[in-house]
Amino acid sequence: MNKLLIVESPAKAKTIQKYLGDGYKVVSSKGHVRDLPESEFGVDISKKFKPKFVLIKGKKNVVNEIKKLSEGREVLLAPDNDREGESIAWHLAELLKLDTSKPIRIVFNEITEKVIKEAVKNPKQLDFRKVDAQLTRRILDRIVGYGLSPLLWRLMKRGLSAGRVQSVALKLVCEREKEIFTFQPVHYHKIFVIVNGVKVPLVKIKGRKIKPEDTSDEKKYRSIIDEIKSSVLKVVSIEKKQTKRQPPQPYITSTLQQDANNLLGWSASKTMKVAQQLYEGVETPEGNMAFITYMRTDSTRVSETAKDAAKAYIESHFGTQYAGSGSKKRSSRGKVNVQDAHEAIRPTYIEIDPESAKHLLKGDHLRLYTMVWKRFMASQMAPSVYEETSFGLETPDGRYRFEISSKKRIFDGFEKVFGSSQEKMLDLSLKEGEEIKDFELVSEDAETTPPPRYTEASLVRTLETNGIGRPSTYATIISTLMEREYVVRRGKELVPTLVGFLVVDFLERYFPKIMDVGFTAKMEEELDEIEEGRKNRLEVLEEFYREFGPSLEGIEEKLGAREIQSVYESNAKCEACGGDMKVHVGRFGPYLRCERCEKTENLDPVGTVLIDGVVMVKKKIEEKTGDKCPKCGSDLIVKRGKYGEFVACSAYPECDYTRNVRARGTCPKCGGPVEKRRSKKGRYYWSCTECEWMGWNEPSPHLCPSCGGRLFFRSQKGQERLYCEEERLWFDISKVSEL
Repeated sequence: MNKLLIVESPAKAKTIQKYLGDGYKVVSSKGHVRDLPESEFGVDISKKFKPKFVLIKGKKNVVNEIKKLSEGREVLLAPDNDREGESIAWHLAELLKLDTSKPIRIVFNEITEKVIKEAVKNPKQLDFRKVDAQLTRRILDRIVGYGLSPLLWRLMKRGLSAGRVQSVALKLVCEREKEIFTFQPVHYHKIFVIVNGVKVPLVKIKGRKIKPEDTSDEKKYRSIIDEIKSSVLKVVSIEKKQTKRQPPQPYITSTLQQDANNLLGWSASKTMKVAQQLYEGVETPEGNMAFITYMRTDSTRVSETAKDAAKAYIESHFGTQYAGSGSKKRSSRGKVNVQDAHEAIRPTYIEIDPESAKHLLKGDHLRLYTMVWKRFMASQMAPSVYEETSFGLETPDGRYRFEISSKKRIFDGFEKVFGSSQEKMLDLSLKEGEEIKDFELVSEDAETTPPPRYTEASLVRTLETNGIGRPSTYATIISTLMEREYVVRRGKELVPTLVGFLVVDFLERYFPKIMDVGFTAKMEEELDEIEEGRKNRLEVLEEFYREFGPSLEGIEEKLGAREIQSVYESNAKCEACGGDMKVHVGRFGPYLRCERCEKTENLDPVGTVLIDGVVMVKKKIEEKTGDKCPKCGSDLIVKRGKYGEFVACSAYPECDYTRNVRARGTCPKCGGPVEKRRSKKGRYYWSCTECEWMGWNEPSPHLCPSCGGRLFFRSQKGQERLYCEEERLWFDISKVSEL
């Protein structure tokens, strides 16, 4: 073994070692090896933003082992082909004292024997512009994070953080929640005419597209109905035409994350974890194999070799008429600065179709690979062809127009693999110019709806469209918001917590530029310009700090002088004295405090919204437990206190009985009652009142049909289901009989 090849992942090392054989020793750095220190700022602003790098905790033995293996060997650096990968390669070169003027870097976008062997024959120099771009991002994030996070600790509570990109993403989620909260629905009517059993909708009035307000007023609605009823309808147009449905483009990072969220219910971070495993190599009956190309990309480019392989597969399995020229390049919907260093995400072996993959992959790996394979193959196929027929009916004066259309697929094209259900062809049995005198008018009550909450899929799409973040950061942005409890997931929806609202309010008030979507996108563009050699690191950092530094100092002074308080007005009234209640922030989060009698009350962290500086508190609905108070016989109800939910007597203050919330099932060890408790770190767990059993999941009253053990309530894809911890099996509640 005369050459040492260093990658960043053990799985990747194992796959590549198989291809390179005995002439190489392939080892893993297990990710980044050096970073800015955790315990200090680590950037000397006075010395041109000079960073201080230290070994990451736990990496000393890894680095020492690599140093030992590098002795007497030629070293090649092969981390991922992106900024983070280039940065890892540079840090390794520094630690190993490698000559960076020599070609010591190899790059590849897929891990196959042919590509890897070709890459090691053609090493190149480190790309210092990429290194500079990553270093600039890291320093910017450190300046913002280390500057703003302590302010939030002083103003609210420890453990909060602010970030250059995450805070803007949080702002988007909070703004959407405000729109939903303030939305006023409009009640209106949809009007249809029944023609030969088919409902045809009214779509235009006086040549203008109909709007909800046209039929929201009852008087106007009745007038429209009366005018149409007193008239006849004429078939003014019957149009038939062929239309083509273009195949989708192959996946890029954002669209893969969106589809995995929509189709599989996965988070962005889970999608990237599974995709990375498929890229680096998965253990199969045939040894370690990599199945897809590099998964952090915003390019839809496909290599000629992959196109040729896809064409050959399509022609041999489906016929020559199904082979296309590749999906049409379409608008990037406002995306800025699309990078083209990588190909799109595609299978590395076209011939391994989903059926063949079943012998090599299981579970999540198979599910995601099937998505990638089908999307890529569809992108290389011919468009599907439809015959579309549209009907137009009008009153004689042209004032009211009804329209309907239907499609019939006459060639499935790419939909043969990327299925779309066949649309039903309508037969209205009408002729152009025909008059319809005997018709039925019907209407449906309807209501305008607020904009939907963000899901991970739609948030990634919005970040991408606005140029916020890059393929490598989308998953991290969302997971950080979750970890900080600024956002929680309800089903697929992302719902901001009150703490999230308060953080956004503070940052928008005192650091408006940091929270500006356009400014954040501009910073991303400047990082791209550094990588392209059009800007340098120092000018970008100096320009940013010129405004941020003084702003930070000014707010620190105001906090020191107690000129900024974390107290907010609310719409809540004290139940004890009727006084106004204000929102304060304590070590366990926001709570209500009466300004008159000083009574305190906990807040539901989710569903409470901050509008124009006022916290809008939901009216509380008392939830009965179904049990009676053992002291006085009154109903027991669930309440929220300083430390979360608890059960109390509804006769309070006459009766002061309280207890913890009980589980719906009993202790899996002794059968005793189980109660919900809160740890010192604020996390909830379940504990038996009669033995030492404790667990994170609520016991259910059901037993596992497989092993007979206790089943626990857990959430899966936003739905409550039953889980067996012993067998690791999921069950629907309705299908498991109660004890």
